[in-house]
Amino acid sequence: MRKSGKKKSVSISSTGSYAGLVGGISELLEMARRSSARAVNAFMTATYWEIGRRIVEFEQGGKKRAEYGKALLERLSNDLTERYGRGFARPNLIRFRQFYSAFPVTAIRSTLSNESLDASYINRSTALNELELHNLARAFPLPWSSYVLLISRARSPEAFIFYHGEALRGGWSVRQLQRQIDTQFYERAALSRNKAAMLIKGSKPAPGDITSADEEIRHPLVLEFLNLRDEYSESDLEDSLIRHLETFLLELGNDFAFVGRQRRLRIDDEWYRVDLLFFHRRLRCLVIFDLKLGRFTHADAGQMHMYLNYAREHWAQAGENPPVGVVLCSGKNEALVHYATAALPTKLLVREYLTALPDESVLAAELENTRKQIEARK
Repeated sequence: MRKSGKKKSVSISSTGSYAGLVGGISELLEMARRSSARAVNAFMTATYWEIGRRIVEFEQGGKKRAEYGKALLERLSNDLTERYGRGFARPNLIRFRQFYSAFPVTAIRSTLSNESLDASYINRSTALNELELHNLARAFPLPWSSYVLLISRARSPEAFIFYHGEALRGGWSVRQLQRQIDTQFYERAALSRNKAAMLIKGSKPAPGDITSADEEIRHPLVLEFLNLRDEYSESDLEDSLIRHLETFLLELGNDFAFVGRQRRLRIDDEWYRVDLLFFHRRLRCLVIFDLKLGRFTHADAGQMHMYLNYAREHWAQAGENPPVGVVLCSGKNEALVHYATAALPTKLLVREYLTALPDESVLAAELENTRKQIEARK
């Protein structure tokens, strides 16, 4: 008797569907691959740091070695390339050496000590064993490409530490990190009154520090990515911000979530619209943005105050904090801002935006003044 060529379907004797089983396993495998990739990346980054350490210590082994440093890298590059293939060209070896020199050993020791690991091997001259290298890898949570960017673009050890910490806190991609460096985020943050105070306290806020809207919403906002011409309308500004929403969120800072644009509200028989509406996770409140092409006026404060009162009564959810308003303008007078917003029952901020990057020489001079002020307060 001939058997039928018809295949029998597979029966799954479980409460879930077969599609659910496949989907769950697929999700598990993807998670494992991502975790493996991160682990391998961290391990290789630690290896590059250790290679840099050995090169530096070999070069410092005596005057004779220091004199043929350039020849050493050429020879080492040739030998390693012959054994392991690509990845060990002389520029890469220089980068490994820079990585070791730029990344603070104290930060590595602090990271490992916080995890109850023995960090005493970092400064010793002997080679690391495999377990110690795995432990060291925990000090390098960013992708190697991010460290390459920090090595080549951070202008000072302070900037290196700052961008490294912010990239970790914000979960920045390499592209996001590059944008922040390109727009001199460190310099602008140091010039901010609140950020300067934070730098005085330390690079990381203490657990008891209260998060405020003044600190979370940056000033000024650099919107050079909009590529706006000399003449544009408020609608052009809003449309361009929406088209570049991802970059705008990055410029705003961490923890912003976009809710909507042109949100309508009705008061008596009149309709009004707020330009942009966000939610901030750490502040746990709605954030209303009103876009202005010109300078801030007292009428802008009155209008935003009305929006905030309405949003608190009709849009805020139970457990949320009162909404925050941001008037985003191209210019402002500090005295007018003070008298128009002081003692209001609602939180109203005035932020300037720039459509071009600030002049680097001016920023550098002002940043140096800020550093001197910080040193004077110590």
